[in-house]
This record gives sequence, C-alpha cells and structure tokens, in this order.
Amino acid sequence: MISSVSVANQRIAVIPGDGIGKEVIPNALEVIRASGAPVEFTTFDWGADRYVIDGTTVPPDGFQMLARDFDAIFVGALGDPRVPTNIHAKEILLGMRFKMDLYANVRPVRLLDASLCPLKNVTTGDVNFTVIRENTEGVYTDVGGNFKLGTPEEVATQEDINTRRGVERVIRFAFEYARSNGRKKVLMSDKSNVMTFAGGLWQRVFKEVAKEYPEVQTQHMFVDALCLQMVREPRSLDVIVTNNMFGDIITDLAAALQGGLGMAASGNIHPGRTSMFEPVHGSAPQIAGKNIANPMGSILTGAMMLNHLGLSAEAQKIERAVLSAVLAGKTTVDVGGSLGTRECAMWIAEHVAK
Repeated sequence: MISSVSVANQRIAVIPGDGIGKEVIPNALEVIRASGAPVEFTTFDWGADRYVIDGTTVPPDGFQMLARDFDAIFVGALGDPRVPTNIHAKEILLGMRFKMDLYANVRPVRLLDASLCPLKNVTTGDVNFTVIRENTEGVYTDVGGNFKLGTPEEVATQEDINTRRGVERVIRFAFEYARSNGRKKVLMSDKSNVMTFAGGLWQRVFKEVAKEYPEVQTQHMFVDALCLQMVREPRSLDVIVTNNMFGDIITDLAAALQGGLGMAASGNIHPGRTSMFEPVHGSAPQIAGKNIANPMGSILTGAMMLNHLGLSAEAQKIERAVLSAVLAGKTTVDVGGSLGTRECAMWIAEHVAK
C-alpha cells in the first residue's frame, strides 16, 4: 500500500497497474472526486514496478483483504515488457476474477457520437447494447497440458470448462440485468453446432432460465453469425450473454463500434460482493508517459463503478460530462480531438464540478 486518502464512507481500492494505467486511472480519480461522490480511495502498488523489485504480485492475504475491507476495486491495465511472462498481470487480474469469484463481466457498448463509429449511416441510437461474459470458467481456467513438449509429435490440450452452476448464474444475471435496466431482449451466443457438449449445456440452461422471465424476448446466434450482425445491424442487439472466450473476442469488436478500446468500460461483478471495475484497453507501453492515452474509458468505468455502488446521481454527472467532451471535441487524438490525457480529463472534471 502506498497511499490512502480518507474522504467518506464508500471504500474503493485502486490499483493503477502498468503503462498508461498509471496515467489514466489517477485522472479518472480526479473526475470522480469532482462529482462529489462520497468515496474513499486507497491506492495499492501491485504491478510491474513492484514485481521487478521484490517479486510480489499479490500479497498472501491480498484478495481476502480486498473482499473484506472495500466496497469496490478500480484497476488499471496490467502488462509490462520488463515481465515477459506477464505473470504479475495473470496473478493480479485473473486471480481477482477467479479467486474473488467475479463471475459476470459486464461491458456496456454505447456510441456517444456518430463520428466515433467506423460504420456508415449509423446513429447513436443504433449502438446501445451490453455484453455479459461468463468470467470464471471456459478455456481461461488453465486446464490442459502438453505431451512430448518441443518435439515434432507434440500434443497440446486446452480444456473448455463449463459447469451447470456457472452457466446458469451468468445467464440468470443477464436476464436480471435486462429486467432491472429496462432491456427487452437477451441473446445467447455459442458455437453449439460444433462444440456440442458445452453448447448443449448452454442451450438447455438458457431455455430453462428464460421461462422465468416471460417479459424478456430471447434469441440465439452462433458466435460467427453474431459478429456479422454486430457490424451489419447493431441496432438489433440489446443484451448478449456468452462464454468467457467468445465474450472476450466480441467485446473488442463491440468497442470498435463505440470509438475504440479507449472508450470502453467494464465491470467484473458478483452481486452482493466486492466487485472490480477496469477499463478494457491494454497497458500500451509504447505510448506510456506521453500524455496521449485516452482517459475516457477509465472515466466511464469510474461512473459505472459509482452506479454499481448506488451513487447514480454522481455517475450520471460524469457520463453527461464525457458526452459533452465528445460533442465539443475536447478529446484525445484517437477520437478526433487534440487534447492530452491530463487536459481531456481536466476538462471533464471541470464540467462535472459545474
């Protein structure tokens, strides 16, 4: 732990991470402060800087401490060329998701201005959906191995783990999300025509859970067809639920529809428990320290976190200010503006404070 600022009663653990994370996260904190949100930030030095000094990724009681002492966790990008294996990123980020059982990754996809979308003839109302990704199972469980490693006869396996409990709870989360956010449709995406065992489980559970939500329309698409639909007809999408790997892939495609990864926010949620929020761009070491990274994804992630904590008024202030920045062209170069990271965040913070 390297710093603590006592403000109020909502306790937020902050892990700025590596690369541009160390720029955009502090700037996002300034915007949150400007909103007047009753929060208390405690910053931790988990990341590559600490790892190269003493080999620490996460202290022995780190995850238990986060779950016990904090209401939410705000995390920046992780990844640094000084750690070629990225072991610190794996143990911090994936460790948090798996060991804290943050089973639902929530990615809102909202286009703030038509100029940000690479598709022609698309309006802001055409891109407004949410992807909910199963976050603790699938091929990301690191189950598998190598046989005859390094030989011409090498065999590599990577197991896709799907449990009834894990599939059911994320599908139910998607329906509850639709119900509580006024969404009308839930689309489940898989590749059950090829991955028949895992896909079969998802298919059966989706149909069973859907019966409990008769007011919500349901749909199914194979993931390749969904990718086509996201580009051809994004206005048809509302809430998408899918497995870990497919969710990881389609959310990057979705980010392109809203202006790129620099605009994308996400939350890693377990209802009723301490949850974690992170912008989805990488650590981008090639531009770190140059004051050119887009802080808006981090700022919108902060707003998402506040909304999760019940601070919806403060979250809406931030969201409106980000929209104003986009409309006024007070953005970084990647989305058509000319401001630096600090200047963009400062403009938004000042707008929030008004």
